[in-house]
Amino acid sequence: MNLLSSTSVFGFYTLLSRILGYLRDILIAVFLGTSIYADAFFVAFRLPNTFRRLFAEGTFNAAFIPSYAEEKLKREDIGKKFADDIFNLLLFFLIFLIVIVEIFTPFMVYLIAPGFYEDPEKFSLATEFTRITFPFLLFVSLSSLLSGILNTNNKFAAAAAAPIVLNIILISSLLLSFYFNQNVAKNLSIGVTLAGILQFIILVIFTRKFYFPSIKFIFKFGENIKNFFRKLLPSIFSSGITQINILIGTIIASFQSGAVSYLYYADRVYQINLAIAGIAVGTVVLPSLSKSIKMNDQNSVNLIQNKSIELSLALSLPATFGLLIASKQIVNCLFGYGSFDGSDILYTSLALTYFAIGVPAFALVKVLSNFYFARDNTKLPFYISLVSMIVNIAISISLFKKYGFVIIPIATSVSTWIAVLIYFTLLSRSKILSFENRTLLNFLKISFATMLMCFFLYFGLDYFEDKLSYAYNFKLIYLLIVVGLSAVIYLTITNLLGVLNFKSYQLK
Repeated sequence: MNLLSSTSVFGFYTLLSRILGYLRDILIAVFLGTSIYADAFFVAFRLPNTFRRLFAEGTFNAAFIPSYAEEKLKREDIGKKFADDIFNLLLFFLIFLIVIVEIFTPFMVYLIAPGFYEDPEKFSLATEFTRITFPFLLFVSLSSLLSGILNTNNKFAAAAAAPIVLNIILISSLLLSFYFNQNVAKNLSIGVTLAGILQFIILVIFTRKFYFPSIKFIFKFGENIKNFFRKLLPSIFSSGITQINILIGTIIASFQSGAVSYLYYADRVYQINLAIAGIAVGTVVLPSLSKSIKMNDQNSVNLIQNKSIELSLALSLPATFGLLIASKQIVNCLFGYGSFDGSDILYTSLALTYFAIGVPAFALVKVLSNFYFARDNTKLPFYISLVSMIVNIAISISLFKKYGFVIIPIATSVSTWIAVLIYFTLLSRSKILSFENRTLLNFLKISFATMLMCFFLYFGLDYFEDKLSYAYNFKLIYLLIVVGLSAVIYLTITNLLGVLNFKSYQLK
């Protein structure tokens, strides 16, 4: 398997999904801006969407893939039975959870957005929209299991492409609501659940060659099932620490008007890089790393670990400096239309700047945690994530009154970098990870290429300054030209330096 090739396939569909996601968010910004309807929808969408990211973006697979692969190696029918047992347990548990949440929705809204309680209209809207969107959790979680089966068989395209359905449905909901003059936020909420159903159906079709679920009302809690759930709960918390920190930020931000929307839009921008530099790399690496560890092939293990760190940094470092240089222009060109005014751009770009500092850490946490997950160790990443979460909460709560919502992205970035430092320290001490000289040399090459890219980006933004103003209608085109050329320069230099080429990422 070629790490760069597989990551490129996964990353392509993920990138397409994120581009459609941006188009969706641009339309939301135009139609809803940072109104109470926008805040209410984002809170309603935040809860199931956080679960989606916790389950779908590698976290569920961190526990499922090693367990499923081990059962499948015994016999195909044993692997099928294991997958059926997990599928049915998830199905019945999630149905029960959804029923409980539907009954106690106001309480759930109060937990994730306590600041809304002071505004009865906003609280009522958030409650109504949450009841509509929450069933999405059932279908996206079951879809994650199907994605894990595909990934175990080194099939990454369908699993990566499935989330495209969500954005297509939501874009359609926005346009139809506007055309027929209907409630935009409510139709968006309906679209979320509808997209979950369609996504699940599509993955069932693509997975049927390897697995087709059998619904059973009677199943046994064998030792393999118990071991899986022992690994799952810590892995959900540890691998999804970035999303947990963001959810915590949403809760705190609900006390400041418009802050939930500022953080949401900023989150949308940097998530595109995290999807490739962290989630894509981590998803592609886990099956191969698990197999190499079980075969006791230490040379292969070292190669995979070093290359995954190198690729993660090669994709995240230029994004970090690009966002630091162009945060205001990016937010302006992506969202600066209609109801999204100048102050919204200023505050959102400020949040994006502080999130950008943590981008390499967000990506590395996804990759480094896999080094333990592949060894069936989910407890240590859990403890590291717990430390990160405590730091995040302490910084956010203690400084929120003084600095406002900007302390939330600062706390998220700082706490995640602390987690990365802990990972590197423990991995080195336990001799699980040893850096090769080539990896350190390639890091210097990546830094050099990033520096040259930044020079071009800075002068490109300066040259087209008038074309990137708020009032200019075609500003997004000029932004894409500058950013696109900057990316081409970076990729060309790293390729010439022997960093980003397919040959160097071949895993034997």
